Amino acid sequence: MQQNNNHNNNHKIYLGDCLEVMQGFADKRFDLIYLDPPFFTGREHLLSTRNGEKLYQFSDVWKSEKDYINFLSLRVHEMRRILKDTGSIFVHCDNKASNSIRNILDEEFGRDNFRSEIIWYYKRWSNSRNGLLPQHQNIFYYSKTNNFKFNKEYTGYSATTNVDQILQKRKRDYRGKAIYAKDSDGNLMICDEKKGVPLGDVWEIPFLNPKAQERTGYPTQKPLNLLEKIIRLASEEGDEVFDPFCGSGTTCVAAKLTNRNSVGIDISKDAVELANYRLINPIKTQSALLQKGEEAYKIFDEWVDAHLVGIDCNRIARNAGIDAILKKNLNGCVCLIRVQRENESVFESISALLKAAKTKHNSQMILIKTSEDFFESDCRDVYIINSPALEIKRLENYIKPDTQRTILQIADVG
Repeated sequence: MQQNNNHNNNHKIYLGDCLEVMQGFADKRFDLIYLDPPFFTGREHLLSTRNGEKLYQFSDVWKSEKDYINFLSLRVHEMRRILKDTGSIFVHCDNKASNSIRNILDEEFGRDNFRSEIIWYYKRWSNSRNGLLPQHQNIFYYSKTNNFKFNKEYTGYSATTNVDQILQKRKRDYRGKAIYAKDSDGNLMICDEKKGVPLGDVWEIPFLNPKAQERTGYPTQKPLNLLEKIIRLASEEGDEVFDPFCGSGTTCVAAKLTNRNSVGIDISKDAVELANYRLINPIKTQSALLQKGEEAYKIFDEWVDAHLVGIDCNRIARNAGIDAILKKNLNGCVCLIRVQRENESVFESISALLKAAKTKHNSQMILIKTSEDFFESDCRDVYIINSPALEIKRLENYIKPDTQRTILQIADVG
């Protein structure tokens, strides 16, 4: 066993068989374990760097499935021992060995501690096979006990979600069926702050394309975006993350980028050298899909979107009067937002907003005014604010050339 510290005690890479190395670790040491083990593909994996100067390879050839299962079972048993009671394990696989891996995990961690089967979905283009194109891999997620770390994450609402589904509070009736909650007077109740939709078990994260700067040339390399998501979901900053088949070191690099500590093991000297190099020189490919989010690819009014920039809100589709809802309540009330359209008067905008909000009890409204329309409203439930573009236009009209020269002359004298 050889240890490589990478000049940083917070991140260690070991060279050797992970079974032997793990046997030297203390019980209940790690907060999170991720592994991307051999997939029982029955072949040698070869891949070179983009410039062709370095060839990486590893073997995934087995005498039998029984040998493969025994190999993995022994190692998963050790992983459970070194995982904290509040920890979780994520095991990456595809359809070739998923059934065998699931059985091993059920045996070691118990079916009651199965949390999710995460589907990593990505788009790839190929016509090399006759049949459906594989566009996903599986990640089995287990906790060691029922008391496990989990950081809730939320995503945006679907474009098919209507306003009432977002605003109205729900409860279970005597049959256990979800119904809209009402107060003592029979009025529908508004729910608390809107955080969005809880993260699901299907994750669309782009596959590393051949030209991605992040790609090292190591076979089966996974994107940093995927590992960062797992690490943030099931650990806290300062926790220790472990990868017993670390390969090119993606897990350890993701841990470093998310302020966690890490330990990795690989039996390949080339892999260990590459992992250490990446820890010193981390490179992450920025995904346009992940940066913009799925919402950016949905059809919304560009005029409205431009005036909602910088406002912490949930965008609403398929509603004639409401464009967005503030994520945080305003004075204890849900706040509905409308942006004045280019060929629309302030009166028309307010009318559309009031009509859409008529059944949305206990709500406040904001109209973002975008034109010089001198309209006075006595509607106390609608706050009218000027858009940044309108404010700048007013400044342009107010600050005349002579005024600008006077300001500059005063500044020079000062």
